[in-house]
Amino acid sequence: MGQASQSPKSSFVEQILVVNGDEREYQSPNGSSVDKSQVVIDSEHDFETPSVSSFDKSQGEIDGEASLTPDDSSVNKFDMEVVGEFECQSPDSVSVDVSGVGINVKGENDEYVAPKVGMEFESEEDAYKCYSIYAVIEGFSIRKDFVNKSRISGAVVSRRYTCYRQGYRPAKHTGNMRKSSRQETRTGCLAHMTIARQPNGKFRVTHFETKHNHEFVTPSTAHMLPSQKRLDFVQAVEADLANHPGMDVVPKLGMGFDSEDHAYKFYNTYAGQIGFSVRKDYVNRSKIDGAVASRRFTCFREGFRQKDKRDSNVKRPRKETRIGCLAQLVISRQPDGKYRVTHFEEKHNHELVAACRVRMLRSQKRLAVAQVTDDNLVSGSKIQPKSAIELLCRTVGDCKDLGYDPIDYKSKLPFRRMREMKEGEAERIRLYFQSKHLKNPSFFYAIQLDADGQIANVFWADAKMVVDYSDFGDVVCFDTTCRLYRDCRLFASFIGVNHHKQMVIFGAALLYDVTVESFKWLFQTFIQAMSGKKPKTFLTDDEATMTEAVGSVLPETHHRMCAWHVYQNGLKQLSDLFVGSGSFVNDLSCCFFDHEEEEDFINAWKAMLDAYGLWENEWLCEIFECREKWAVAYGRHNFCADIKSALLRENFTANLKKYLKSDLDVLPFLKHLGKVVNDWHYKELEANYDMSQRMPRLMGDVILLKQARDTYTPEIFELFQLEYETCLNILVNQCTENGSLFEYKLSIYGQLREYTVTFNSADENVSCNCMKFEFMGVLCSHALKVLDYRNIKLLPTKYILKRWTKDARV
Repeated sequence: MGQASQSPKSSFVEQILVVNGDEREYQSPNGSSVDKSQVVIDSEHDFETPSVSSFDKSQGEIDGEASLTPDDSSVNKFDMEVVGEFECQSPDSVSVDVSGVGINVKGENDEYVAPKVGMEFESEEDAYKCYSIYAVIEGFSIRKDFVNKSRISGAVVSRRYTCYRQGYRPAKHTGNMRKSSRQETRTGCLAHMTIARQPNGKFRVTHFETKHNHEFVTPSTAHMLPSQKRLDFVQAVEADLANHPGMDVVPKLGMGFDSEDHAYKFYNTYAGQIGFSVRKDYVNRSKIDGAVASRRFTCFREGFRQKDKRDSNVKRPRKETRIGCLAQLVISRQPDGKYRVTHFEEKHNHELVAACRVRMLRSQKRLAVAQVTDDNLVSGSKIQPKSAIELLCRTVGDCKDLGYDPIDYKSKLPFRRMREMKEGEAERIRLYFQSKHLKNPSFFYAIQLDADGQIANVFWADAKMVVDYSDFGDVVCFDTTCRLYRDCRLFASFIGVNHHKQMVIFGAALLYDVTVESFKWLFQTFIQAMSGKKPKTFLTDDEATMTEAVGSVLPETHHRMCAWHVYQNGLKQLSDLFVGSGSFVNDLSCCFFDHEEEEDFINAWKAMLDAYGLWENEWLCEIFECREKWAVAYGRHNFCADIKSALLRENFTANLKKYLKSDLDVLPFLKHLGKVVNDWHYKELEANYDMSQRMPRLMGDVILLKQARDTYTPEIFELFQLEYETCLNILVNQCTENGSLFEYKLSIYGQLREYTVTFNSADENVSCNCMKFEFMGVLCSHALKVLDYRNIKLLPTKYILKRWTKDARV
């Protein structure tokens, strides 16, 4: 054993084991104390430090309003609620400062010790728990693999715990491939720990393999690992028992309860600690008032399933769960209205569920939901379980004060604002953003005043929004669709798309004036908050004032009208036409989103005007005149990150609509907005975790698809694989050569439309007249066909956009 200072990896483990900054004495499994300066790591079986991504970029509050301060007994410290400085370095430098981070890896008096060959445990469960904690610290999940049991007593003789990515999934010969097949998780990892029972009844580690053939998860997503969730549950149960040492948890004859529900909860709690599920069985009710006179609660494996005559028609019968277990608890109502235990059968005829799996039992799930509901009702928080997890995982960065004056006196409006505020609203807004900035100096906000010195417009962006913009700010959609709703305050948001094709928000604003001067100030402030970085493409609606402001502030940025916003405005302008025709909305939608060729778009537009007699409609005439600004057929040479799909999938403003009413206070809206943004961040966290644990299924053993799967995020890979599948049905009709330039004429089998692909053999440049790569950033099926035709089996790196890859945030 070496000193921790001599090994960077040991230093990492030692700092993690400091719980809330308190130095505590490490304990070995047999209780002997170990010097604090030493870290118990098997030097012969050293393990790698997990890959740690930089948290420097993700500083900022997810929901600055909500504040959760859970008790230590109910918080999984590894979920990392960071309350102080949190500095992570790149994997090249293994010295990691994790001050303020604690991991609940100990018993009441024991500190965690890393597993090693020769280590002994009192039980198999203790060995599993130790390896689980080690896996959490490293950043992987585990599964119980091989087990050898005694033929005499059935006791475990030896057991192997493996990395969850051990082995490979067996190939199933199922005729046609399923459309939505499960993603691959196993990669043949050999990491494992084997234990064997000794003559003294204890279990000893006989083999410990530490090397993995895959990346580890980051600390911010470790709480999503399956084995970590099981570990959390076991620790929560142990903490609950430790907090109630004198509680009588075993039912007894004569035990009394205030109500039937009280008795059920007690028996269910007992069942959770023992390892079985409960069902409500026989009940006897009073014929006078219908009250429960007696009730029997049974084990969920009680009795046997009755045979059904229709079973012969069932193709996939349900598995049997009932095996005639007699364990039960019977209660009867007493004259005083309370209930007393009149019969209790403790023995079961089946194995009980291990503590790590109790949470999966049906009655335990109901109990957990009831407890969460009760806690929310008592506290009045109305926080959903997922929101609580998000808040526990929130990180607050060590950010320096930006040193700016949020109130912009230089850019005051030369006139009064257009909209009035409710009494006291301006002061509440000012205090709200001041408090946000005091809590986190990286929170940016700016206020524009009007000629009377009153608040005219407010812009804000937290650190997470700024980081999102630095990674995915190439395309920005300025969303003001809330102005379409009557009696709503004007809320504006700067929206983009991340590498999972999920919506992200870069900044937000409350506007009480919508003149050109206001929009100029807003766009200038947005660019200032983003350190001067300007987007490549900027999408707005069809408002003339916005167009003028964008041209003034962002002259080099390609400005387009967002087809989705123009379409939403069209639904409002043409709402009187919906009554007479149910097909009009579909035809209008097709004109806006379905035609990539100019000729197809114009023909569809004329057909719609003819069908509904709309040649004289003023709004349609005006919007057609500026079609080059919004129609898909005219904008394919500019990258738009397929933001339309994200907008169609999730209408951001509609989700906020009821909070935007001008007669409501502004603070509930700001708080709800924080929760919505928080939900988006959580979805990305889930997607990142899922991406690190599962691999999309390949349609075939193709090296190009393997490269794409290893490079792209799953969402983008599915798009790419669809393009590759299409390219298999493409015909090469003609090829002309001019030096190093080759021009190919292609068509999809059974279709008349022809595509032109140009290929340069000198630099392997390829381009198609469908311009899908320019528009979406993913090579089209026509270009892939030409690359394959030229025997290019790997995708050139120049055609892999980093913003669509797994390393987009690196």
